[in-house]
Amino acid sequence: QVQLVESGGGAVQSGGSLRLSCAASGFALDNYSVRWFRQAPRNEREEVSCISVSDIKTSYADSVKGRVTISRNNDENTVYLEMNNLKPEDTATYYCAASRLYKLCEQHEDYDYWGQGTQVTVSS
Repeated sequence: QVQLVESGGGAVQSGGSLRLSCAASGFALDNYSVRWFRQAPRNEREEVSCISVSDIKTSYADSVKGRVTISRNNDENTVYLEMNNLKPEDTATYYCAASRLYKLCEQHEDYDYWGQGTQVTVSS
């Protein structure tokens, strides 16, 4: 089955850490750029971070810069989002999306695969 599956979400206290995983099955994720998004209730979807093919480029939203690290492990066919010093405003459902066409994290809306999301809840 060809899919992306996120995991690693949970409930933590402010200042805590989580590592989110975006695991691909049925295709090789190393040929895709991968973006993490998040969406809180009543909010618009927000881009969090992106990693390009071959890790040439990574990008982060200003709201998470310095607290979040994106990486990939090609052997595990997985992209990770390490989040530290979490804040209540980080509470959202986090989604990953993969694009084969836009390999260098260009701005676009053409994703080949989306995950189902994983919930992150940060309490104060």
